[in-house]
Amino acid sequence: MNPTPERGTVPSLIRYLVKHIHPDTQTFMSHKVDETWINISYREALEKIDAISVWFLSIGIKKGDRLALLMENGPDYIYYDQALQQIGGVNTSIYPTLSENEIEYILNDSGAKTILVGNPFLFRKVIKIADNCPELIRIIACDKVDRHKEKSKLKAGLIGLGALIEEGRRLIPAYRQAINIAREAIIPSDLSCLIYTSGTTGIPKGVMLTHHNLVENVRVSLIQIPIIEKTDTFLSFLPLSHVFERTATYHVCLYSGAKIAFAQSLELLAKNMGEVRPNVMNCVPRLLERIHDRAMKNGTSAGGVKSKIFLWALEVGKDYRIANEDDKKSGLILNAKHALAEKLVFSKIKERTGGNLKIMLSGGGALPKNIGEFFGDLGIKVLEGFGLTETSPVMAVTEVHRQIYGTVGRIVPGIEVAIQNIDTKEIYTVQTHESFKESFQSEEGEIITRGHGVMKGYLNKPEETAATIDKDGWLHTGDIGRFFKGNLQITDRLKNMLVNAYGKNIYPNPVENTYLKSPKIEGVFLLGDKQEYITAFIIPAKDALQEQFGLTEAFFEEADPFIDNKEIKDWLNADIRKLSNELAKFERIKNFKIKRKPFSMEDGEITPTMKPKRKIIEKKYADAIEELYAGSGEAD
Repeated sequence: MNPTPERGTVPSLIRYLVKHIHPDTQTFMSHKVDETWINISYREALEKIDAISVWFLSIGIKKGDRLALLMENGPDYIYYDQALQQIGGVNTSIYPTLSENEIEYILNDSGAKTILVGNPFLFRKVIKIADNCPELIRIIACDKVDRHKEKSKLKAGLIGLGALIEEGRRLIPAYRQAINIAREAIIPSDLSCLIYTSGTTGIPKGVMLTHHNLVENVRVSLIQIPIIEKTDTFLSFLPLSHVFERTATYHVCLYSGAKIAFAQSLELLAKNMGEVRPNVMNCVPRLLERIHDRAMKNGTSAGGVKSKIFLWALEVGKDYRIANEDDKKSGLILNAKHALAEKLVFSKIKERTGGNLKIMLSGGGALPKNIGEFFGDLGIKVLEGFGLTETSPVMAVTEVHRQIYGTVGRIVPGIEVAIQNIDTKEIYTVQTHESFKESFQSEEGEIITRGHGVMKGYLNKPEETAATIDKDGWLHTGDIGRFFKGNLQITDRLKNMLVNAYGKNIYPNPVENTYLKSPKIEGVFLLGDKQEYITAFIIPAKDALQEQFGLTEAFFEEADPFIDNKEIKDWLNADIRKLSNELAKFERIKNFKIKRKPFSMEDGEITPTMKPKRKIIEKKYADAIEELYAGSGEAD
């Protein structure tokens, strides 16, 4: 897709789309109401967008004002965002899972003037802290607000979104010119959004991203993945409050003309996939791991002939994938076997995803190599991408025709990515899209980048900004990696790196992914900084554990955060010992404790993007860690 001045800002995308790609009667979005999927055209969307923009202008909102959203995915998010974008407002999205204190902090740090709130549960959170936010002048509720009016003595005004849109519609004739003037006054370097990233330590930081950051990131990503078409349907379920889903679904659809369908919930995702039959989905590694685990269980649990056919099909799929990846002709016999495997096994698994998937884009964390290969064996293309909120986000993404499992793809056009020595700060190599060579490999170090994706900085935090973006314009990602076969490969986070008592660097992510190959294990949290050997908290796969030992839900609700049961430990230890053979001796788990429940956001143990907060976990479970190093260990 060629760049054009007509698509230089976020609000220009939808207008370019209805002018050059689709008529305004074409379906833009769909969502499920009760049991019916409702289609929304561009014309319907633009009418609501303009009505909300008018209402903003009528209450004095101006260019540069921050306007917050605390809500789930859906058409209302798009209406509100587009409405504020076209008058120069700054989208300040807040994760729905954040605590009241965190919401209060973000509203005050950003100086948000209004907030759109989704369901009643989220509304109650905002009501509790609204009077502590002096800049907040309006709360907008997606549901009816009549029942709240008498109880509430809020300083901020309160209005329902439906009433707001009706009021805005009446004012459109008087404000039409004002909207046009405001939209034309927006330039690519203007701030488009604030996305707060809590990271694994410290208070939230507001990442300032411009219109140019976001639009250019979409443009170059589509150059890298040219198979997205205007006839495609995306199924959206990851939060739009995160930059990955906002860019890779919402903005990609605005740029390409693809349709967005909103899943009802994660719990109903499988059902929605069957109903929508999407062509493209963005996902996180954990979802793909669950699909893999379920497919393996369904394919092998019955035993006998069915299990043998399933495992035979996977072997055929692997041989076929490898032959095609190496640009060899697979041959008549392998082609015939593959056609049979597709009919007997693969087509049935694909049908559960709707049967029309061209690609799935995985981001937000490292995808274990074996999981990527499994989907490749099935003939489902999973492309990995890499980036940060601070880079808008995409820095690299897998090319459709060239997949190196365990890597995150080729550098996208227009940016530089370098590998820097952690200790000496020597830059080993600088790579670009144009310098790509299939055979290139580099030393390992911190990944740094500069170019069009780099944020404007952290709001109100000049020292943190200077610590992240150096004097030469390099943004330090905090991720460790290297180039492998021309592609970028992520090793781990710099802050996660463990250094044992003998000075050996241990990167937890690849070690944890090795143990996650076990169907008995859902999560691994590696420990061992400054210690003689590695230990871990192991989170067992709940379904497998229940099935093996006949456990009830009450077992998982017991107060002790750890499971102290020798039979269960031996059951897990059998797989841990076996998988340890794939690792260097200093990387192997020698002792472990079994965590009764996964780490949770509610307990402050993980970030909204599911990354563990290492310092908090280590402090919270300090006694348990001490016990791990008092024992002799069992897994070595």
